[in-house]
Amino acid sequence: MEETSLRNRREDERSVQSIQSKEPKTTSLQKEVGLLSGICIIVGTIIGSGIFISPKSVLSNTEAVGPCLIIWAACGVLATLGALCFAELGTMITKSGGEYPYLMEAFGPIPAYLFSWTSLFVIKPTSFAIICLSFSEYVCTPFYSGCKPPEVVVKCLAAAAILLITTVNSLSVRLGSYVQNVFTAAKLVIVAIIIISGLVLLAQGNTRNFENSFEGTQLSVGAISLAFYNGLWAYDGWNQLNYITEELRNPFRNLPLAIIIGIPLVTGCYILMNVAYFTVMTPTELLQSQAVAVTFGDRVLYPASWVVPLFVAFSTIGAANGTCFTAGRLVYVAGREGHMLKVLSYISVKRLTPAPAIIFYGIIATIYIIPGDINSLVNYFSFAAWLFYGLTILGLVVMRFTKKDLERPIKVPIFIPILVTLISVFLVVAPIVSQPALEYLYCVLFILSGLIFYFLFVHYKFGWAQKISRPVTMHLQMLMEVVPPEETPE
Repeated sequence: MEETSLRNRREDERSVQSIQSKEPKTTSLQKEVGLLSGICIIVGTIIGSGIFISPKSVLSNTEAVGPCLIIWAACGVLATLGALCFAELGTMITKSGGEYPYLMEAFGPIPAYLFSWTSLFVIKPTSFAIICLSFSEYVCTPFYSGCKPPEVVVKCLAAAAILLITTVNSLSVRLGSYVQNVFTAAKLVIVAIIIISGLVLLAQGNTRNFENSFEGTQLSVGAISLAFYNGLWAYDGWNQLNYITEELRNPFRNLPLAIIIGIPLVTGCYILMNVAYFTVMTPTELLQSQAVAVTFGDRVLYPASWVVPLFVAFSTIGAANGTCFTAGRLVYVAGREGHMLKVLSYISVKRLTPAPAIIFYGIIATIYIIPGDINSLVNYFSFAAWLFYGLTILGLVVMRFTKKDLERPIKVPIFIPILVTLISVFLVVAPIVSQPALEYLYCVLFILSGLIFYFLFVHYKFGWAQKISRPVTMHLQMLMEVVPPEETPE
């Protein structure tokens, strides 16, 4: 009797354990990001290498101090308006992957695929390459005082930075996160040093470079668009907060508030940093400077001028690390939809990192630094980025009429997305018409070439194309010891 009872009890326990083992183990993101944290994320994401390399390029296109400062302010306004449009999209379509799901919902799979294709091969790796090149220039400049560092030295150091960052983020998520936190603090230190020094000099009467600040201005449509390209590069990252909408406390209040406070705060910092540069340098001297912040430090902080290139290097390497750290998200979403090689969305078994995507980004970024310089890469990046920013915000206008039933917790006035779309068209078309360059043609051809891969591998799924891609995926999976995300061991 006791044996029967014991046997029944064991069977009951086994059945309970069996039921529990079959229950799906789920987890959800916690809403732990408040308004202050959201503002800090915006500020920390945007401020990177741009403010240390773009002032020279913006001034070269505007030719005077007054228009230069106006362009910096206008770029901040445009970034704020664009971020508000993305806030509506992010709370209306709550899928990860940035512009990808928004384009999919508004226009279907082809524009979404072309965005993922362009982002994978142009936008993300180009951004990575630009930041590492600017890091390399600031590190090399103090060692070549009075002359330009050799190009081969700059590019080799940039390639080494890409290799180091790629290795760190492939080995450990925790290590990559720790590096990001340390360098984010460093960038805020150098921004504060430059702004405070500039305000002190301004209070002491160093205002001669602001007299007749519009004299000699000869702006063309193409020059204005190129000035915007370089200014907006410094603001890139304005669309990142809606990646964490699910983690925001009271997102329908805090998301637009964080944007309205955070981006104007960055705009104020950028304008004050440019004012600080002009307190110690004439426009001609700024244009002749190999590294603007280094020249500023040499003139203002001597004998502690070494602080500036050191902290600028920390800031740029932190921005590069952040770019690499977030690289796998879009690739994963595109791979899940069947729009990319699935191996690029796989995760390392041992390290639990998106190693294939990170290594791929590192290889493409290294290729970009070989022939390119920073200005041409910024134009290449900005052209591609604003083409899809404009298309995405146009999708918001289209969905106001085609998706009226979708819930819109945040709804911006319709004139804002229309205005941002028109400005995006101007930014894309104006430089091609007024100052045509081969990089724009290359970029367009490369974007359109994605259609070939779309129809071969995604739409029609030709048998011979699948036979080519399947062995490549299997070989890389075995070689790198990676598995799809759903197969990752607990």
